[in-house]
Amino acid sequence: MDNKELVLKAAGELFGERDTTAVDRWVAPGYRQHSSLAADGPEALRDLVAGLPDGFRYELARVIADGDLVALHGIYHGFGPEPLVAFDLFRVENGKLAEHWDALTPVVGKTASGRSQTDGAAAPAALADTEGSRAVVAEFAQRVLIDADYSVLTDYISTETYLQHNPEAADGLDGFGAAAARWAADGKNLAYKTVHRVVAEGDLVLLQSEGEFGQAVAYWDLFRVDGGKIVEHWDVIAPVPAELPHRNGLF
Repeated sequence: MDNKELVLKAAGELFGERDTTAVDRWVAPGYRQHSSLAADGPEALRDLVAGLPDGFRYELARVIADGDLVALHGIYHGFGPEPLVAFDLFRVENGKLAEHWDALTPVVGKTASGRSQTDGAAAPAALADTEGSRAVVAEFAQRVLIDADYSVLTDYISTETYLQHNPEAADGLDGFGAAAARWAADGKNLAYKTVHRVVAEGDLVLLQSEGEFGQAVAYWDLFRVDGGKIVEHWDVIAPVPAELPHRNGLF
């Protein structure tokens, strides 16, 4: 099986069936954990799976694979009192899960765009255009998000179609601009400092970054690219915890 199939199979057994023996089949002995929910190693993951409550379930929205990296976007039900939108990123090595990063945020019932945080295209399209899509998003990240040169915004984001899944932003560039103005008024300027990974498959590109949004945060942005322009956006903005149960950091 390919890496995408492997991660889906492993995640299904671990978090769908809550099968602790799946750790032995799918998790590398040196498993490195970047989540705030668990420590390094297979046994910490086994303990996490064993402690999942009755009724726990995972609702997958989409998956993208890029070499040894596989990203899942979906909703966890049962980790806490409310469902959580999540990005999970796994690195596969020698047929095993070797490393994991994630970001979670509560599901919002009513959004500015009327779209949910996870609906929209479920599978990557235009697979032959992967590297072109990656290049668009990587350049956008550097010039607009990091360098904050908003004069070139329309070089990268479509002025005709920009579907928004951030719960506080309406569709279109005007919707994003209005949300950014409200955030700034609340002392939460969008400040991107470092892009750590650009994971791409077809027209879908996941950007994993860190910066500030009123506090230190991890930015996870998923973009859909069409015709050389960004036309859709999903995200999770997660605070960086002061302490983690391991020494790897979030990135």
